Parts: sequence; C-alpha cells; structure tokens
Amino acid sequence: MEKPPETPWGAPPPEEETPAQRGIHHDHGINDYNRRESQRREPAINLPGPLLVILGLLIVLFVLDAYVLSDDMRAYFLLQLAFRPLRYVFPLSGQGQGQGLVWLWTPVTYSFLHGSVEHLAFNGLWLAAFGAPVFRRIGFKRFVVFWALSAACSAFFHAALSWGQETILIGASGVVSALMGAACRFAFPASGTGMFGRDVHFLPRQGIVGAMRNRTVFIFTILWFLGNVLIALGIPLVGGDDSAIAWDAHIGGFLFGYLLFSAFDPVVATRPDRA
Repeated sequence: MEKPPETPWGAPPPEEETPAQRGIHHDHGINDYNRRESQRREPAINLPGPLLVILGLLIVLFVLDAYVLSDDMRAYFLLQLAFRPLRYVFPLSGQGQGQGLVWLWTPVTYSFLHGSVEHLAFNGLWLAAFGAPVFRRIGFKRFVVFWALSAACSAFFHAALSWGQETILIGASGVVSALMGAACRFAFPASGTGMFGRDVHFLPRQGIVGAMRNRTVFIFTILWFLGNVLIALGIPLVGGDDSAIAWDAHIGGFLFGYLLFSAFDPVVATRPDRA
C-alpha cells in the first residue's frame, strides 16, 4: 500500500486545487458581462427616430390646442387642420372666403390632432406598437406616403358613410388602423415570437388570402372588426369618452393597409448577415 507523501513539520497542508486548475470553468461572470453589455446596447425606448418625432408632434399639437390657444384661435386651428366631410358636398370654388385650400391638406392634417389625453394616449401606444415594424420594413419615404394616403383613405371612407353630415374628424386612428392592417401581412408568423421579435420586419410578406389562413391574423382581424362593430352600435370599449368614435374611418384605414400594403413593401426584404 503506497503511503501519501509526507510534509515537513510546521509546513501548511497542500492547498486544494481550484476548479480552474481541475479544468472546470464557470462562465457566470462572462454571462453577466454579456447580459450587462446587451442591456447597455438596447435603448429603453426602441423606436425609430422619425416615429418618436411623430409622437412628439402629436403631443405638441395637442398641448397647443388644449391648453395654449384661445377659443377663437382654437376654432381657426380646427378649421385649418381638421377634416370636415360637409366641405366636399359643395363646389370647392364657391366655399367661404378664408378657407383657401384647406380642402387639399385637411384629409391628412386631421390625423395629427386629438381631442383628449385618452385619445392621444390610446393612439400613441398603438402607433408605437404597429408603426415601428412597418416603419423598419418600408423605410422613411414610403412610411410618409403610407401615412398620407391612409389618412386620406380613412377620411373619405368616413365621408362616404357620413355624406352631407356636419361632422369633424380628428385623430390618428385611421392611420393606426392602416398600420395594423399592414402588419397583418408580414408581422404575424404562424409560429415564433410574432410581431414583438427583434427582426420581425424581415419576415416574408403573406398574400391577401394567405394571411387569413394564418390563425393569429384571422383571430386578430375578427376581434378587431367585432370591436368596431360594437363601437358603431354605441358600445364603448375603452374609457368613458363621450365623443363620437369614427369607426368607419378605422375600417377604411385597415382595409387600405391590409389590401394595399404590397404597393409600399420593398421587392426584396432580407435579413442582414451578422458577423
């Protein structure tokens, strides 16, 4: 039987080998470092810069309209920027003095105005959620055109169903609905992380009919239309705002975004290679 090596009297006992000396390495420190680095690289508000500018513009215009302008100036502000379907019933050349070309830009500018904090917050949250993936996919120029055309489509869809009525349309709901419709064409894969994934804007575009075969898109669309039908019947879904909700503008916007998204979508959308 082999004897263990003796140590001199008074010498400290041999130290036990560390895990590293035995070839066992723990990567907790490395993982913690990578996690901290990842958190540093990811901004707290991960939205495209131009989208943040739009959200800021919505807030500034609301504060200006609600808290800064006098009643007379507010009426003029709405006259110049809000959409009025009744304006298009009469010949544009014979309209009152001082209106100028408001008929030309109000089908777009109305989408930047909001009537209450709840109205602004609701549209702002959905704009951030659905506007970000669409913006990242189609880019700044296409996004601007998409906003303008979807706002106009929503406004005139509302006007067609409210022809001859004295209504005033404000709010980004029509544009937000169009962004929802556009997102349904690419941002809801059959499996995976869905529209909240980091690279969701690189997913392939689905066809108009094919997207409805996607269970997530189908259920989302049914619930969305059901909600607007309830609003049309006078049943509010969120909050206690007594102002009328332009459900028809919502539908016009959603149809625009869903049916015409391919006209704005780049021909090739590929995931960039990563080193």
